[in-house]
Amino acid sequence: MSDNKQPGVWEGFKAFLMRGNVIDLAVAVVIGAAFTNIVNAVVKGIINPMVGAVGTKNLDNYSSCLESPCTGSGANAEGIEIMWGSVLGATLSFVITATVVYFLMVLPMAKFLARQAARQKAKEGTREVLEVSELEVLKQIRDELVAQRGQGRREY
Repeated sequence: MSDNKQPGVWEGFKAFLMRGNVIDLAVAVVIGAAFTNIVNAVVKGIINPMVGAVGTKNLDNYSSCLESPCTGSGANAEGIEIMWGSVLGATLSFVITATVVYFLMVLPMAKFLARQAARQKAKEGTREVLEVSELEVLKQIRDELVAQRGQGRREY
């Protein structure tokens, strides 16, 4: 037998699951699913009735017929019906989701990271100033020592 033991499938799978990004992704999916329910409720409970005030109460009922007569549904349907209300509802859901995610999650996180970067830059700038001032002090000490050494030789 060789000394090179390669990890088994089970160990590799456990290592994969224990990575931080896999756990983060799982949390994001769960939160996204819950958030989808909220957005759908807002669209169906608030947006659809506001849009439906002009016509029907449900966006799914808005459609146009390309080929008459548009009757029936499923296998018994006749004509070509375009369900543009469903597309409009899905688009509104997407826009609302994107808006909420941007303004409640992305924008605050970007501002937070920018503040952290600015603080880090300020700390690095302070360190550079300290290093430069220390270097200047060491140069002055060196120059003083050289000057003293030069004066000491003249006295003899």
